[in-house]
Amino acid sequence: MTEREKKPRRIGGREATTAVIPGNYAISVGNPQMPLPAGWDWRLLTELARLESGHTPSRKKKDYWGGDIPWIGIRDATANHGRTIFATNENTNELGIANSAARVLPQHTVCLSRTASVGYVVVMGRPMATSQDFVNWVCGPELDYRYLKYALIAEGNALLRFADGSVHQTIYFPEVKALHIALPELGEQNAIADVLSALDDKIELNRRMNETLEALAQAVFKDWFVDFGPVRRKQEGATDPVAILGGLIPDPAKAAPVAALFPEGFGEDGLPEGWEIGPFSNQIEIIGGGTPKTSKPEYWDGDIPWFSVADTPNGSDTFVFETEKAITREGLVNSSARLVGPGTTIITARGTVGNLAVAGCEMTFNQSCYALKASAGEAPYFTFLSTKRIVERLQSMAHGSVFSTITRQTFDNVDAARPPLGVRDAFEDLVDALFVRVRASVLENRTLAETRDYLLPRLMSGEVRVRDAEKMAE
Repeated sequence: MTEREKKPRRIGGREATTAVIPGNYAISVGNPQMPLPAGWDWRLLTELARLESGHTPSRKKKDYWGGDIPWIGIRDATANHGRTIFATNENTNELGIANSAARVLPQHTVCLSRTASVGYVVVMGRPMATSQDFVNWVCGPELDYRYLKYALIAEGNALLRFADGSVHQTIYFPEVKALHIALPELGEQNAIADVLSALDDKIELNRRMNETLEALAQAVFKDWFVDFGPVRRKQEGATDPVAILGGLIPDPAKAAPVAALFPEGFGEDGLPEGWEIGPFSNQIEIIGGGTPKTSKPEYWDGDIPWFSVADTPNGSDTFVFETEKAITREGLVNSSARLVGPGTTIITARGTVGNLAVAGCEMTFNQSCYALKASAGEAPYFTFLSTKRIVERLQSMAHGSVFSTITRQTFDNVDAARPPLGVRDAFEDLVDALFVRVRASVLENRTLAETRDYLLPRLMSGEVRVRDAEKMAE
């Protein structure tokens, strides 16, 4: 144990409550005496895991921040619910730890957000510290940390029953200290966690693959349309089509017609000869959204996904197939909402500006978003990557006294290089296969998540046993 891990713990001083507040499945404040499968018991969580609190080093001391100690804040939890994390938005350092009540906790510590945004669960993938918005458990030998993670996730909104507060809901330490967990013997904990982890691991593998595929597409975009790599290589004397394209198309017969699309030099404006630059709005069709009347129940709960900022995909999932709310055909017809097809880029334009998604199916969207389509021909991924490239500039131009906002005119004020349609379409053909795989992985992850979410409460309550769950997961 390092010196920073020996630091005395500082946990809220009040004793555990004697109240009993049952959860839904496997976590309860107090012992709820709810019936459990044979061999399971309700156990006090602090008897199985060391309870730890978090803290924030002083923001006034800049030298407490930046370093090699990841520090988990609420943003890290909300963006990574249910996941093991290895990096955080902010890092502290030895000085920040030494001069605060924060502690560096070991790998596999389970963290639960307890205030403001209650109920988000993450696991430390390496030693880290957390803010005071979390309660943390370092599991002992009788408790599989993965089992605890899934027990907390299974409770979901039921955790709000344990919270109190008129402004911010908070789970206070008297309730935390009284938490009980429905516990099978260790072998069954391991088996339950193995089934659920296998599904989560496949989801995580797909996410990482999607990150790699999208990064590759972005690298090609940057080479062709930002760095003008093929033109520069021609200018430097390259004649082999494969070399001109940087090896992206290794078959010379396929590379030759694509390489021929690029000019051999640059004009006085610094662009490849024959290329243009102008407002980004000249390259795209900007489509506004709308909201059917909420007073008309017949307009809602239909089968048409209705995108809002809440539906922004995580990381490089990119594609959206389902949304929190959906509207009916009648709601679409009787509102300013517009239906867009698969492959359409959607950007949030009010409140939270610059979140991007690609429609995975036909959908519509609210008035705080725009849909973007190529103004000539079909180029969904060129449009998406072009928009992604200029998001920071759009965000810097946002205005509004209450909500940050970008308008159609904002797109007029951002210039972008406009390649000939032949080059654009060749790029689209090249990256289409990458995004087809991304789309397929996102769809697979939906199925995996649905299977996990079906099994999770049933496994944690003992309603479904491991042998049956393994068959269903297969």
